[in-house]
Amino acid sequence: MDEHILKVLNTDFIFSKPQDEKVDFFEEDLIELKAYGLSISNETTRPFMIFKDTKGEYTLPVGISQIEAGVALTQANPTMVPATPHKFTQMMLESLDIQLERCIFTEIKGLHQYVRVYMKGHPKYNSMKLKAEEAMSLCLYLKVPIFATLSFIQKSKLMTAEINGFAKSGAKHPMLNGKNQLCH
Repeated sequence: MDEHILKVLNTDFIFSKPQDEKVDFFEEDLIELKAYGLSISNETTRPFMIFKDTKGEYTLPVGISQIEAGVALTQANPTMVPATPHKFTQMMLESLDIQLERCIFTEIKGLHQYVRVYMKGHPKYNSMKLKAEEAMSLCLYLKVPIFATLSFIQKSKLMTAEINGFAKSGAKHPMLNGKNQLCH
């Protein structure tokens, strides 16, 4: 491995908030992902954006909010007049000469996936940690390369199965589906 890359991987990153998080991946372990589609189902409470690697070997489901799903769909539709809530953010970043370089999935906490968005040109920070559902449509709009490790992809599939299992069992539970009735 290139000595420069080893130095970069072993340095401490500056984060947007003080954190003890250790970035534990190697450059060669990263798999570049492309947006493939959107799964909207009645079985779960939130849509999933589907990412695949360029060879089609790996699939990463990413739970996103309904708002992010709507923005992503609108941005991806070539027949619509381009409209996005991200235009201001793009103009602000450009005016400050800040470029988002890449987005890397880093961890799962509970039912949320987190990404670290790396940037250059910011006077103080070189990355920010965000919930994936808060960053996906912006990263897609700005054409920021998106990466994950195979380990992360496998953990995400387990998380997705848990979400789907909870949604299916929750739909049958009277207290969770709004059909709770008092018996007299």
